[in-house]
Amino acid sequence: MTQPPPAGDLQLPQDGHLLAILEQSKERGFLGPGPVLFHVEHAGAFGAALGTASRVVDLGSGGGVPGLVLARQHPDVHFTLVDAMERRTAFLNWAVSSLEMTDQVDVVTGRAEDLARVDGLAGSFDLVVTRSFGPPAVTAECAVGFLRPGGRIVVSEPPTDEGTRWPSSGLALLALVADEKISSGAASLQVLRLSGHLDRRYPRRVGVPAKRPLF
Repeated sequence: MTQPPPAGDLQLPQDGHLLAILEQSKERGFLGPGPVLFHVEHAGAFGAALGTASRVVDLGSGGGVPGLVLARQHPDVHFTLVDAMERRTAFLNWAVSSLEMTDQVDVVTGRAEDLARVDGLAGSFDLVVTRSFGPPAVTAECAVGFLRPGGRIVVSEPPTDEGTRWPSSGLALLALVADEKISSGAASLQVLRLSGHLDRRYPRRVGVPAKRPLF
């Protein structure tokens, strides 16, 4: 079996079980606070938005949520897990191999602003899913370049109502419109849809969306 990247005296699972792998991901600091089962349930809520999607990218996959959970639940859908940190993508590559999903799941290291302009990734996905990637304007700009015409972005929202985080005027700059909200258990998700032609200026170069947000 493929060996994982070095992690001191970390005990790694040998059976490829998803929960065990996510426990190791949490020990490495790749998952946020709370029990692993909470993260699994929250990630599973994204499944309600998959619809007929055949290609999905998990942007800022980190410790593997929601991407690994969704891939396990939807073996007929192809997933690409994207993260900018090599430590995380090294772990994700090992996890994908351990779960015997190498034919279904790809792992890519890089910044979204760059990858959204790469052939085979740019304009290639039906759906982008993301948890805690960044503020709304940054998330929208970094994600939109991955979408096919009519594709959607599904974003995890804060647990409390903070009003309108997705102004129509700002989304219009990216040819996006806000569609339905999805609530499932503790998860609250916002769906955005690519409704027109994306200006080729977007996404802007690395770091610019965060420094000069569109809205």
